[in-house]
Amino acid sequence: MALPLPKAGTRAALPVAILLLLGFIAPLAAIIAYSFATPRSFDVFSSFTLENYAGLFDPGNTVWLSFLWSGFFAVATVVLLAIIAYPIAYGMNRLFGRWSSLVSILFVFPLFVSENVRLYGWVLFFIKNGVLDGSLKAAGLEGGPDLLFTPPMILAGMVYTYLPFMLFPMTLGLAMVPRDLVDAARDLGAGRLQTWREVELPLAMPGILIGMLLTFVLGIGAVAEAKVLGGQSVIVIAHDIEIAFTYSQNWPLGSALAVILTLFIGALTLAVFGKLDLDRLLGRR
Repeated sequence: MALPLPKAGTRAALPVAILLLLGFIAPLAAIIAYSFATPRSFDVFSSFTLENYAGLFDPGNTVWLSFLWSGFFAVATVVLLAIIAYPIAYGMNRLFGRWSSLVSILFVFPLFVSENVRLYGWVLFFIKNGVLDGSLKAAGLEGGPDLLFTPPMILAGMVYTYLPFMLFPMTLGLAMVPRDLVDAARDLGAGRLQTWREVELPLAMPGILIGMLLTFVLGIGAVAEAKVLGGQSVIVIAHDIEIAFTYSQNWPLGSALAVILTLFIGALTLAVFGKLDLDRLLGRR
């Protein structure tokens, strides 16, 4: 007896399912398995211990300080970019007109250049006797401020790097606000602030939340900004994970850190998407 063939929808989904299995689920399963292996060993799938997780709660372990730094930088980046990107997104939807495409290209163009190259460009700009400091001294003024290799410089680099990832989802969210509703609110006597608070902001919130979530996820896993612009003056959690997998050769510890970070980000993602109407966001209704 011949087995029934899968439905057309199932057959069409097979390539995606295989890609997710090989590119996401399999590596994640390996990381989870390593997190329960014997510390400083490669006995994956042949040992089981909670020592890697228990060691994270050791009073002398400073890994939670790295978590706090990563969380602080991610939250601060989200807040600053929400303030910076909203006026730009509003202008792209309401004010710039035919120039909106040019503005979009200007924000997309830096993404064609490696992030590390762009960050080292900022190093050359702010370093002592660099572009800024050297130009000021050549003009007979005092040297530039000593900002390089400090936490504010790390934050500035993250704001610069992740601006497009906040801007474009926010622009999409504002584009979903029907202009007729805004005009109707004004015709009914609502002021500009009231219209923004009760009409524009709630309707644009799905795009804004996606931009915030995307920026936060990228920010909490960022490492290049702390290493290049911070000079490792601050150790973030992604750097701890990298050290565990490379210099320390302690893959089980690095895996445990990665699992905890993944669980935290996953819980946050589910919480955010639970508040979003994805059908409306995708234009299905």
